[in-house]
Amino acid sequence: MADEKRFAVLIDADNVSEKYIKFILDEISNDGVATIKRIYGDWTRPNMTSWKNVLLDNSITPIQQYGYTTGKNATDSAMIIDAMDILYSGNIDGFCIVSSDSDFTRLASRLRESGMVVVGMGEKKTPNPFIAACNKFKYLEILAQDDISENQTASPAPSLSGLDHTSLDAVRNTVLTIVQETSDDDGWASLGDIGNILTKRYPDFDVRNYGFRKLTPFIKSLKIFDIRAVRGKDGHVSLMYVKEKEHER
Repeated sequence: MADEKRFAVLIDADNVSEKYIKFILDEISNDGVATIKRIYGDWTRPNMTSWKNVLLDNSITPIQQYGYTTGKNATDSAMIIDAMDILYSGNIDGFCIVSSDSDFTRLASRLRESGMVVVGMGEKKTPNPFIAACNKFKYLEILAQDDISENQTASPAPSLSGLDHTSLDAVRNTVLTIVQETSDDDGWASLGDIGNILTKRYPDFDVRNYGFRKLTPFIKSLKIFDIRAVRGKDGHVSLMYVKEKEHER
């Protein structure tokens, strides 16, 4: 589609396992098209040979970066320099930075200052400053768990134990505030608006973190909201609205 956002996907091989590559590319396809796909690391190291088929199968360009000095991460520097070169080329609309390293916090902030959409992806060990610097952040363990659940059962995927995402209580209270702030005179607020605002307030918000695949059943599970579907002329549901339950007030 002509209006799809173009993303540069930059992957830190020092902080990401090759088993996540399929999930990374599938996830970014929900936001747009990956026009640039690069992965950074020292490909002369024996432990990097397992990446070969993954890179070929997914058309990802490996960028060689030697570790010149012990204790210094040359890969981070190479990614940052490339990101700025890509930014100034003016050929993309957003970046997907895949790493669990806090060193990319300033890069994410700088890209957003230039009007770029920044999607971060990393493991649950990712520091909060990097997560907060992104427009959206996705946990790789959740993406992988969601795929396994889809292949095994139609029931909701279980949330990942030990994941340090935004607490359910915090999300529930925020949804309540959003409904109160954006509702019409009858108390109804757009479900789509709620989802968009939640992502802006919590970059790591994803219903899959809590064991759901869709926003509607997640909101229902909070047990303090009524949900109304509005059907279009063709009979299909076109809009969903959320309202605080009367007895909860």
